[in-house]
Amino acid sequence: MPDSSPVLCELSGVTKTFLLPSGAEVRVLDDVSLDVREEEILAILGPSGCGKSTLMRILAGLIQPVGGTVKYRGQTLSGLNPGIAIVFQSFALYPWLTVRQNIVEPLAARGNDSTRCGSTSERVIRLVGLEGFEDAYPRELSGGMKQRVGIARALAVEPEILCMDEPFSQVDALTAENLRSEVVRFWSDHASNPKTIFMVSHDVKEVVFMATRIVVMAARPGRVRRIFENKLPYPRDYRAPAFQRLVDEIHGVITEAEIPDVPATAVAAAPAKAPPRTPVWEPLPDAGPSEISGLLAMLDDRGGRENVFSLVDDLGWEFGKVLSVVKAGELLDLVDTPRQDVDLTPVGRQFLASGAPERKQIFKRQVVELRLFRDVLEQIGKAERQELDEDVVLGSIALHLPYENTDRVFQTLVAWGRYADLFDHDVERRKLYFEESPPVS
Repeated sequence: MPDSSPVLCELSGVTKTFLLPSGAEVRVLDDVSLDVREEEILAILGPSGCGKSTLMRILAGLIQPVGGTVKYRGQTLSGLNPGIAIVFQSFALYPWLTVRQNIVEPLAARGNDSTRCGSTSERVIRLVGLEGFEDAYPRELSGGMKQRVGIARALAVEPEILCMDEPFSQVDALTAENLRSEVVRFWSDHASNPKTIFMVSHDVKEVVFMATRIVVMAARPGRVRRIFENKLPYPRDYRAPAFQRLVDEIHGVITEAEIPDVPATAVAAAPAKAPPRTPVWEPLPDAGPSEISGLLAMLDDRGGRENVFSLVDDLGWEFGKVLSVVKAGELLDLVDTPRQDVDLTPVGRQFLASGAPERKQIFKRQVVELRLFRDVLEQIGKAERQELDEDVVLGSIALHLPYENTDRVFQTLVAWGRYADLFDHDVERRKLYFEESPPVS
């Protein structure tokens, strides 16, 4: 969209903090300024912890910023944004209502009579391809059909801005591809609302396929890193060279931020006697031991080095997932990441050359080098009967890693710890414990 398009919403210097149980403040968004224009699909793209969903909720008026302003059609927003409807990634349907009733519910809440509710629900049901399922309940629908109901319900109130929070992350790849095309199709009909779509996503190809503008966010705290104007004509072809060039350019921006390559000269230029730093916990990427092993095996098949973008195609994983696994391997010193390549390290080669028991020992040796694991092992050792409450660990993660998803980090901690035979996890009793004797660190 050209810059001259009318502005529907404007965010200026938006800052958001949250208060942790410890009393500490966490800054989630920092001085974010962004306008949302008519007749555009604006996509917010970035890593976990960059505040994408928080930004969308501030735009919708669901939560308030601690700094900055939000305007809708030139007026400072107070309360809910009247021009917005939201499609959530979790479907958020009423399980006791049929498809038609789920769509009618928000219309009735706005004071529409039964005739208007009926005609509107029929129109949006046809629009999203749910004819014949009007009287079905959510439990009788597939994931893709549930999301169609969520989209239809949002369209029924005729919003100027349709907000979509990772709306296709809970459906299979083919369904997601069909839904993306459907959303672009009804947005293209400028005779009716929504005039604008504001979407949050973690999928680079998805936003290049759909969006007219792409905002790449940086994390910790969230801020605008770069904005791309996407002028590719519709309908877009995933295989087109111009499409792939834009995907690669965005990949490059994200890769530079997520797995930066620090030149050796930068290390050499560091002060000879830097002041001591307080040990910090390392954020654990969302990657299991089997996924890390699979990455190492693929690198070995390719002579020990591969470009990160080639890994995306070869592994068949979403780009963010590949980055997580690469970051996990780098954290454990199993791979290195010079520029946009991923290299096996000597430790990684030793891991691959070993049998299963030896691999566990190598993994264990690398894991106990991480401060997070050393502290948790110490906590377990000091606990009564060497059994540590799960909530204690979750609280520690929230305190040390306030920008991370606490539950996800905990799940990675458990997966790595169990694989390395460092500790075990009793799900029913919610305890971490030493199965035999405490491990030697």
